[in-house]
Amino acid sequence: MGDVPDPRRPRGGRRAAHRVPKEGGVKARAGLVTYAVLVVLTVLSLFPLVWTAIAASSTNGRLAQTPPPLWFGDNLLENLGVAWTDADMGLALVNTTIVAGTVAAGTVLFSTLAGFAFAKLRFRFKNLLLLLVIGTMMVPPQLSVVPLFMLVAELSWTDRLQSVVLPALVSGFGVFFMRQYLVRALPTELIEAARVDGASGPRVVWHVVFPVARPAMAVLAMLTFVMSWNDFFWPIIALTQSNPTVQVALTGLGRGYIPDQSVIMAGALLGTLPLLLVFVVFGRQIVGGIMQGAVKG
Repeated sequence: MGDVPDPRRPRGGRRAAHRVPKEGGVKARAGLVTYAVLVVLTVLSLFPLVWTAIAASSTNGRLAQTPPPLWFGDNLLENLGVAWTDADMGLALVNTTIVAGTVAAGTVLFSTLAGFAFAKLRFRFKNLLLLLVIGTMMVPPQLSVVPLFMLVAELSWTDRLQSVVLPALVSGFGVFFMRQYLVRALPTELIEAARVDGASGPRVVWHVVFPVARPAMAVLAMLTFVMSWNDFFWPIIALTQSNPTVQVALTGLGRGYIPDQSVIMAGALLGTLPLLLVFVVFGRQIVGGIMQGAVKG
């Protein structure tokens, strides 16, 4: 008597198994509408940068034409040289790199430590302290300018870089951002296992928390670096043209009776190029970190 075939087993053996669609194997393909929307958004995003380059390569007379020029001129190198000399852009770029890099590193470090404490540690008044940290994001920075400037003047830090660096080393947004990431990405069992193995608190942070939080740390570092690089309100108060950041140095351009808009745009282009360079060099690592964090989450 022959074997009774199992009705649950597909006919055809291995060939039938290949016809069974795998879970998650269906991929959506982008259509023409998707490509059209992406092209439009890309053009709109690049237009300010392209227009800055066009204006930086032109003259005041060419910019005053109607309609305005939509292609590059012949004065780019000349305008860049004038902006570099008049605004002392070399010193400004060095100062801004120091300020933005230090602020980004400090914000990432302290925000990660505080975010880990709020996410995984138990202590009294944790929720109240977290609400206070979040509440600092709702306070306009203009309200703290007068007492902050009085403190900086008392410490004789006016026109010095630490007056811009130290007030920005920790941000409520950074703490909240890292806390929200670590709540889901860092399993409590992993911390307990490290402690059972005899790991101390600093070792848990270094070998467990930092590796898991690396994708979020990369994103926070990039956001903080860009925000610190573009910061204008507090640096224009604390610093002068003798020791400027990029944004402060740009205010020294075009102070004549008729401002030279092409030179101003050339200075703005000089201040933007380092950010583009940072994104080109580290963009793939940052995007890869984001995707890695999404998979882990």
